[in-house]
Amino acid sequence: MTDAEPIIRLRGVTKRFGDQTVLDGLNLDVAPGETMVIMGGSGSGKSTTLRMMIGSFPPDEGSIELFGRDICSLGDEAMNEVRKRFGILFQSGALFQSMTIAENVALPLREHTDLDPDIIEIQVMIKLELVGLREAAQKFPAEISGGMKKRAGLARALALDPRILFYDEPSAGLDPVTSAQIDQLIVSLSRKLGVTSVVVTHEMDSAFTIADRMAMLDRGRLIKVAPREWYDTLRRMSAEESEGLEEQDRLIRQFLRGDPDGPLTHRREGSGYETALFGPGPPLAPVPSIEPTRR
Repeated sequence: MTDAEPIIRLRGVTKRFGDQTVLDGLNLDVAPGETMVIMGGSGSGKSTTLRMMIGSFPPDEGSIELFGRDICSLGDEAMNEVRKRFGILFQSGALFQSMTIAENVALPLREHTDLDPDIIEIQVMIKLELVGLREAAQKFPAEISGGMKKRAGLARALALDPRILFYDEPSAGLDPVTSAQIDQLIVSLSRKLGVTSVVVTHEMDSAFTIADRMAMLDRGRLIKVAPREWYDTLRRMSAEESEGLEEQDRLIRQFLRGDPDGPLTHRREGSGYETALFGPGPPLAPVPSIEPTRR
């Protein structure tokens, strides 16, 4: 991480839903221009973290700062001004089906600027060219593929030239080739535009392609924030090399590799999870983990 003042800062962030604590005292800094990948298993709290960063709901405890402002203390009007400075790529793309791709991208410009329609049209074409969709400008969402919808959603997120881009599972539901194309697009936009990116994902190939730093969540706690290289070294460790690791690092390694045996599965076995599902009996035989396809 650079010495620059963080563009995103979380301090002591805690969120509860009823009696369940979903996030427990998160502390996280994101530097200007970096790509931070937030990962963790289902129910770890990563999507909740993203929603709180964009102001969808406030924490029960702690603070969240964007651009040096605590968004938890802002009123609706001030928060809307902050939202103009970041873009969001939703998991589904979230395009309006009754609008063409160009109209979807133009919508933020028409709603939040006083630009002349001709200037808006030029801006739309620029954004679509950035994501390789200029020729699909007049198509409707139903007429394009899932990967193209993701790119169209990204073009709309870029419409107001944001300083931060938030991505919610950008590779979800895509085939491996399209997923790789989306990853390369994220990397390219970060380099060309210098935007800060926060990416929530559990797709490890994508994470290791795009990340500068990675943050691992487990049961609502942030257990490790480190450069991508640290995680890659851990992922590549042999079983023999990993024997001397602390349990937390072995848990992270299991998640990164998708191994069937390790602290995560031992935790489930200790909770009676398998017995509740299948009844008493011999455990399932472990199978080899799948090696990552992209390096």
